[in-house]
Amino acid sequence: MATSPTTAPLSISQAAEATGLSAHTLRYYERAGLMLDRVGRASSSHRRYTEDDLRWIDFVTKLRSTGMPIRTVRAYTDLVRAGEGNEAQRLALLEAHRETVAQQLESVRRNLAAIDFKIDLYRERSTT
Repeated sequence: MATSPTTAPLSISQAAEATGLSAHTLRYYERAGLMLDRVGRASSSHRRYTEDDLRWIDFVTKLRSTGMPIRTVRAYTDLVRAGEGNEAQRLALLEAHRETVAQQLESVRRNLAAIDFKIDLYRERSTT
């Protein structure tokens, strides 16, 4: 995973700023096995994040923010890390997660409709 020639690897604080995550979370992602590859190190042993690392972190963050458990993110990461030949497993994992997210989204829509109903009711009562 190399950065483009025009982009130098980022320190953990720069990567934290770029991703909106804390340095603690970035270190946790690494310890939990959620990174595709080992995060590079400078000669000083400080972490150095590439553009590829940041793109992967962005996707992992999307999976987590939609409720995918760490163990499932790790399973998906392991599949991707293993390379070609397991695309059907990756697809099944992502489709199952998508279905869960779609169900949650529908529930939120129903709840929002109930809130909107009450708001409309109170607005109507406030203007009469």
